[in-house]
Amino acid sequence: MRAVIQKVSDASITINRVKTKEIGPGLVILLGIEESDGQSDIEWLSGKIIRLRIFDDAEGIMNLSVNDVNGDIMIVSQFTLHASTRKGNRPSYIKAASPKIAIPLYESFIDHVQQELGKPAVTGEFGAYMQVSLTNDGPVTITIDTKNRE
Repeated sequence: MRAVIQKVSDASITINRVKTKEIGPGLVILLGIEESDGQSDIEWLSGKIIRLRIFDDAEGIMNLSVNDVNGDIMIVSQFTLHASTRKGNRPSYIKAASPKIAIPLYESFIDHVQQELGKPAVTGEFGAYMQVSLTNDGPVTITIDTKNRE
């Protein structure tokens, strides 16, 4: 699994050209799932994201998690995170999981995040045309790949 996590002051998602959901301060998670991903990836990644200390404490130091600040989370599936640009100029998405594999993993990831967050997350719609608008706060953007656990 590959995730791009952005700390935001606000974000909204438009699905099939209809603005449907928004969040206040928190995280937007763009999530890419590949064929070899499984339950251990979900558990590790969801926990890692929830515990990331990237929100300011009273002294202005990034020392608090999304839970500590009672922040919101938006999760959006994004198969293009597994784009390979090694050959030519047209990206290949051969590593991205098929919907048959990716949808259950995406839904399980959402469940894990919601359990650890203690409240519902806002989500996109798997496979739908979406537009995400956000105000990156900081800016803070972090990438995490479960195949390269740093």
